[in-house]
Amino acid sequence: MTDKKNGNAFTNNPLVRAIGVQKIVVVIVLIALIAFFSAVSPSFRQYSTLLSIMDYTYYLAFLGIGVTFCLITGGVDLSIGTGMFCYALIGGYLITRQGMPVIVGILATLICGLVMGIINGLIVSKGGHAPFLATLCTMMIARGLGAIATGGASVTWPGATAPNGWTRSLFKLTIGETKLPLGFLWVMILAVVMSIVLNKTRTGRYIIAIGSNKEATRLSGINVAKYQTMAYIFSGIFTGLAALAYSSAFQSMAPGGGGGVELNAIGGAIIGGTSMSGGSGSISGTILGVFIMSVLQTGLPLIGLQANYQQIIIGLVLIVAVYIDVLKNKKLDK
Repeated sequence: MTDKKNGNAFTNNPLVRAIGVQKIVVVIVLIALIAFFSAVSPSFRQYSTLLSIMDYTYYLAFLGIGVTFCLITGGVDLSIGTGMFCYALIGGYLITRQGMPVIVGILATLICGLVMGIINGLIVSKGGHAPFLATLCTMMIARGLGAIATGGASVTWPGATAPNGWTRSLFKLTIGETKLPLGFLWVMILAVVMSIVLNKTRTGRYIIAIGSNKEATRLSGINVAKYQTMAYIFSGIFTGLAALAYSSAFQSMAPGGGGGVELNAIGGAIIGGTSMSGGSGSISGTILGVFIMSVLQTGLPLIGLQANYQQIIIGLVLIVAVYIDVLKNKKLDK
């Protein structure tokens, strides 16, 4: 009885309620993972490892922010992984193969994401297709388009020392011999902006309402198709931003890549408290969840685990996150 009262006292604490129990747990898990990898692997404590974690975090965070809106509506966007590669390939191809200005490649990357977001949104909202199936189809389309656009060849964006390689400094600024993770600032700014959009604007409130009860939202006079489409547009735009982040961090991209990346982004959102059944979620929670995924991706190889074991562990983490979501939904239904 005492333990139960203590538990209620903790969960009813105003600060805990404001932050959210799941976010607090995620922060504790994140700190524990960092402490564990730091203790086991001296390499994890190096500054270069921090930069590596950030490289993963940038593009996963952008993907996670966008897909959070889709998940909150009760949908999903499976096209974001291959889409990220496709848009980066097209932008890089225009710059390095066609000799176009870098700004043209950047705009092309972002526009591709926007267009795919509109297509996904319309297929789901107007076409009535299940989000899983609709975005699975566009995922395959994006994979094929990336290969067609580049003729099946790999593409490299301009390097940091190239005359037109300034895009890389947008996410990793080099001062002397020190590299600064400037992309972290962009992630935080956009996370704050999209948190405001989700929680303080009509668009965000309607997106949440759709995920809570789509039919009731429609009967209240809200244009469900419009705001459902907006969720996928956000996902498309942030996939374009993720493509820029990825191309600034890694040397080259090959057609057909990106498969499975969407699961890491979606997993980060779910770990952070976004419900797979829709109606609830937060951008801050997604960012925390993405950091856990990035720390795992960076730390597991440093303790000697091969790729297959890494996938198993990450898969188990996602199973736990989904199970927690199921338990939370059952509790709300009671």
